[in-house]
Amino acid sequence: MKQKNVYMLDKDDGKAVDLFFSLGMPKNLAKTLLCISQFDECKSADVEKGADLRQPEVSVAIQELRRRGWIKKRDLKKKGKGRPVHIYKTTTDLSEILNTFEQEKLKEVENVKNDISALKNIIQNK
Repeated sequence: MKQKNVYMLDKDDGKAVDLFFSLGMPKNLAKTLLCISQFDECKSADVEKGADLRQPEVSVAIQELRRRGWIKKRDLKKKGKGRPVHIYKTTTDLSEILNTFEQEKLKEVENVKNDISALKNIIQNK
């Protein structure tokens, strides 16, 4: 039997997932991001085991991470027939991803402030 190293989210990762969630990131997205960031390259099956998610949850999260440009996919062709295996890796460091996420959230806060200010002006001028 082969022994394979499997990454599992730990207590600190769980705290990070909870913090990402409280900031508006879906839990499955945060779990998938943290799990993939621990590998040089991984398959979705590795993420399923490591993040304790089902295959459809991982697929949806991976689509969003790819859309944001935070991970990339390459195909690994198997010998013989059959579908290739998708291999994923982060395109940037987790710290850079966090900076991008922070900027998105700060922009949202600024938009909310502007909307509240505009609303105050409308109400005061009535």
